[in-house]
Amino acid sequence: MLVFSDPVGSGSLWFDNLITADGTPVAFDPQARSFLPMRPFCVNREIIGCNWIAPREGAFCRSCAMTALAPDPTIPNAMPNWAETEAAKRWVLDNLGRWHWFRPEDPGTRPVFHMLAEGLTPVAMGHANGVVTISVAEADPVVRATRRQALQEPYRTMVGHMRHEISHMLWWRLSLRDDFLDAFREVFGDERVDYPAALQNHYHSGPPADWDQFYLTSYASAHPHEDWAETAAHLLHLTDITDSFVASGLSSPELPGPHWSAYAEPDTARLINVAASLAIRVNHVNRSMGLSDLYPFVLSQAAQRKLAFVHDWLRRGAQGR
Repeated sequence: MLVFSDPVGSGSLWFDNLITADGTPVAFDPQARSFLPMRPFCVNREIIGCNWIAPREGAFCRSCAMTALAPDPTIPNAMPNWAETEAAKRWVLDNLGRWHWFRPEDPGTRPVFHMLAEGLTPVAMGHANGVVTISVAEADPVVRATRRQALQEPYRTMVGHMRHEISHMLWWRLSLRDDFLDAFREVFGDERVDYPAALQNHYHSGPPADWDQFYLTSYASAHPHEDWAETAAHLLHLTDITDSFVASGLSSPELPGPHWSAYAEPDTARLINVAASLAIRVNHVNRSMGLSDLYPFVLSQAAQRKLAFVHDWLRRGAQGR
């Protein structure tokens, strides 16, 4: 993620800012990828702190317009959890916009989001035919940590959920192309294998003993659909870690140059090598504060091949160039 210029003064703005250092209200223009000190603001600005511009007064921004179902505000903590969930969605949509997904130049279907709060019944997150369902309760750090430990996951964040579930939607978009499915099955396997039965087997029997030789995560071993979603999410993790590192003005001998763009890099091996090297360094910094590793994963040769496949297809952009 880039660090942005202050449109009314000196200094920088971060992606989630609502005001400048001197208190001037600003909003992010996702098309120009810059901040503007003027209206119209998203109608959700006062409700959940959305900081994107809208096409006209009283309208939703591009991101909020994709949310068809909002959480029940009478459920405790639903509104602050929704606000954090929408912030994660905006971040990931901007990531994908670097490759022209879901922008005006994208002729395809946009995702539709169902943002649901959890009452007595948990919400199952997932994707079906362009609809992405998200449990906003996962924005609560206690809920998230409890589930991460129960599922023995090394990483679980709302940005991670967004990248994973939107990746399912991207697969659905790509599967409509004549040239995608055969290529996908050669790398990931046949997604026509019974999905509910595969997940039931995964949760009952666990992953294969050697899963780490072929998959990025144990969950990716459950089914080709989950392998794709986990791999695509990790491609976004690695690309954005690197982009954010460069944008923050940090330097490392692994970087190809001071103005190198991770999103513009066509060589997957180069991108992965740089990202993994930077992640190892930041992991070391995190450990100095007793924090979890930023990127606690090992990239096997098989996983790198899958990352290269996803990178090729996502970099082609929404128009499939």
